[in-house]
Amino acid sequence: MDMLGMYPTFYVPAIGTAWVMGIIGVIHVVASHTSVGASFLFALLETKAYRENKPQLMDFVKKYGMFLLVFSYIIGSITGPGIWYAITVASPRGVGGLIHNFVWVWAAEWVYFTVEVIGVYALVYLIGKIDAKTHLKLTWSFALASWATMLLIVGILSFMMWPGHDNWYQTGSTNDAFYNINFFAHLGTRTGSMMVMAVVVGLMVASRMKDLELRRSVVKFLTPIGLVGGLFAVMMFLYYLQTLPNNAIVMLNTHLLPVYAQGMVAVFVVSTLWLVFAWWKPQRIYTSLAVALFAFISVVGVWPEERMRESMRKPFVAGQYIYSNQVIARDVPGKGIVGEVDKIAESGFLKLHPFVPERLRVVNDGNRLEVGRLLSQVACANCHSLEPKTPLRNIPDKFHGATDEDLIMAFMQGPLKHGTQPYMPRIDLPEDEVRAIAHYLATVNSGQDVDRLIAEQQKMTTQVAAKGE
Repeated sequence: MDMLGMYPTFYVPAIGTAWVMGIIGVIHVVASHTSVGASFLFALLETKAYRENKPQLMDFVKKYGMFLLVFSYIIGSITGPGIWYAITVASPRGVGGLIHNFVWVWAAEWVYFTVEVIGVYALVYLIGKIDAKTHLKLTWSFALASWATMLLIVGILSFMMWPGHDNWYQTGSTNDAFYNINFFAHLGTRTGSMMVMAVVVGLMVASRMKDLELRRSVVKFLTPIGLVGGLFAVMMFLYYLQTLPNNAIVMLNTHLLPVYAQGMVAVFVVSTLWLVFAWWKPQRIYTSLAVALFAFISVVGVWPEERMRESMRKPFVAGQYIYSNQVIARDVPGKGIVGEVDKIAESGFLKLHPFVPERLRVVNDGNRLEVGRLLSQVACANCHSLEPKTPLRNIPDKFHGATDEDLIMAFMQGPLKHGTQPYMPRIDLPEDEVRAIAHYLATVNSGQDVDRLIAEQQKMTTQVAAKGE
């Protein structure tokens, strides 16, 4: 029997793999968005300095650039590979699918990123060492390369939401994948947001400037850019909502907006008031206040935004053809990909998954609990944690602590089997595997020490096998 192209399951107890990726990703987004937005602030400021013969503005560019080298290009460069590691071990088939679609897009992004990194170092350290016009060209090259990296990544991220049309499934074309229905709305939202983030960080840097007249000039220049960027981001976000698939709309309205809507409004209001205040009273932008506002926008703004975007894709991880649990959800003729749901329904994970230990491929009374834990990790742990009272949509709480195996099986053989939950994958398994999962979840919900019980069963099985020999 042909095995599925599955990989070992990477599961972090209590918090789950998604939170690992989320924490690293949010730090990276704050750093990278600040970098891209700041690159345009640098270019606009330096253009102003060049045209109006105000070289003192370059003092701010240099101070902000030094901050950027540490904040964005050290923290960002650490968290970038961190994201790659986290997503590769947590969602290997999802990453593999994206690489097969966008390998040359990623290659181009790395070229632009190389230009960006070299550019920011050159920009900072060559201020005053080369003629102003050459430096201005360098700064604009840095800005365009920075935005190009984001543009290319947004094409990939928006495809992860969905292609939005059937063309890509039939052709497998990179262009059909990249220029998806979500692309321009997503790009506009991030472009506006990056300008706001860059201006907020710029106010932190400006608050440390001793020359009050220079501070006033810089702040008066920056704040309108932030206000326009924020308005543009909101307009594009409203457009973005119109480009979402039905499963994302259901998830958004049912689970996300009730939790995050007030925070999103608060971030918009607070950011707007802060920028208006800074424009009105540039001498009052104290460092402590600027840092507090930056922290508020990062935590209450970026974290929910990234979590919402990730959650809205469910039950898919890429292109609406790879489920979050790594199962191929549908045929993709253009890529020669065949759906796996029906095959799993017929034969089960235990027979088809290449990394199931041989002793667990057949369910019996001695291994049912361990098989149930394994299957729960394979089928569920990419989106759920398995321990009660944990933050990542833990399954015990989703079943309200139910200890009735038949009740748990009824859900698995009803909505889950037939795929009627719009934000959950269709998980259709043979009855023995369903019962093993139900047995495991019921045992967890009863408050028993599952690890101890499994260890005892393994010991007993080993002893029985030894006696048989």
